[in-house]
Amino acid sequence: MQVAATLARKPPQAGQLLRVLGLAFALAVGVGTVVGGGILRTPAVVFDAVPHAGFALGLWLAVGLHCLLQANVVSELMTALPRAGGLFVPARAAFGEPGGLLVGWTDWLGYIAAVAALSILASDFTVLAVPPLASYVTAIAVGFLAVFIAINWLGVREGSTAQIIGSAAKMLFLVALVMLILFSRPIDSSALGHAVGPIGATGIIVAYQTIFGGYTGFSNVAYFAEEDQNPSRNIPRGMFMTVLAVMALYCLISAALYLTMSPAALAKSTLPIADALAPVIGPFAFKLIAIGAVLIALTCLNANLMGAPRILYGLAEQRMFPTAALRVNRGGTPSVALALSAAAALGLTLTGQFATVFLIMAALGIVPFVVADFALFKLRREAPELARPYRAKLYPWLPALALLLDVGMLIAFLAADWTSGLFIVAAVAICVPIGLWMRRNQPEPIALGG
Repeated sequence: MQVAATLARKPPQAGQLLRVLGLAFALAVGVGTVVGGGILRTPAVVFDAVPHAGFALGLWLAVGLHCLLQANVVSELMTALPRAGGLFVPARAAFGEPGGLLVGWTDWLGYIAAVAALSILASDFTVLAVPPLASYVTAIAVGFLAVFIAINWLGVREGSTAQIIGSAAKMLFLVALVMLILFSRPIDSSALGHAVGPIGATGIIVAYQTIFGGYTGFSNVAYFAEEDQNPSRNIPRGMFMTVLAVMALYCLISAALYLTMSPAALAKSTLPIADALAPVIGPFAFKLIAIGAVLIALTCLNANLMGAPRILYGLAEQRMFPTAALRVNRGGTPSVALALSAAAALGLTLTGQFATVFLIMAALGIVPFVVADFALFKLRREAPELARPYRAKLYPWLPALALLLDVGMLIAFLAADWTSGLFIVAAVAICVPIGLWMRRNQPEPIALGG
């Protein structure tokens, strides 16, 4: 297949992206994107949907295994086609410009929505920690966004350093909280063995979708393929290590809450970790969690803000976006792409509506994985000559299982929330015609030989 072969060649020099990233960044950007403020709340939401602690804990593990299946697919695609743009790249290689546009545009919009949602979330938690700031919640959100725009404008090394430090800090913070709960509260191991309410199919679907949202973002390392010193090694390792680390953390947090809080207390809790810590450290627990949540949200914000410009850069390479987005500053940051991404995120941040922005992000998140699953099978059949440093394990069975689960998730997600389908349709209706128009009015794609 000519498109796949072309995309697999050595990256062009026009953009001057810097190959300075390694495995530490791969793990940091993965964990940084995945572990967000949601884990502070979702164990209670999951238990409310499936009121059986053992069953709920099993779902946290099952979704982690689902993400390992997705990582198995993405690892093959992105090591065979190690280009900036993330999952847009294999989508274009397999399905041409329509597939590339669908994934590229919806993926970028999802990242922008995530940046805005996290800016708002960090601001909301800041106000919880310091109530007198309540009148400045929007200004605080914009201020957080501006700080990380400035860090990333300096260069990829600065953004990478901030990500590594932030991800390490928040993992240590969360593990410390869990250890404090487990070693300071009485543990009721019998809580895992019995249900405190009925468990239905709808509840299982809601719980699964909620947990899946908590794992979203593990593939973020793939968006930096042209800046990684060894993408064939670091992309698979970064993704698998991210999923395994997050799975361990999420199961540990959930188990700590399910084993130490009564079902009644868990059901009415809006911030269960704070409620679990309250008997140990008193009323300061809520403020401590709020401060920690700001750190968690900002680390996620930085990871998503780093990823979004790489999508526009990749689209510009294939003239699905103005070639101005290929401009890279001395620090290795795609400067025009960052400016455009920042402006779009700022517009959403100024709405101050976290729920609406989060809905947009969730609606767009599953689409790239569904397309990637199909792309794997199509490229295996039509481009067997592609070098594949990583080959999906147990092909075709594990990739087929990933495809089945992802399609099922998309159907279930849209059935449970039809407004999400409207966001997806609107994104495609707006972006694809614009992208096609841009392609007709741009010069030929940058030469990818080498």
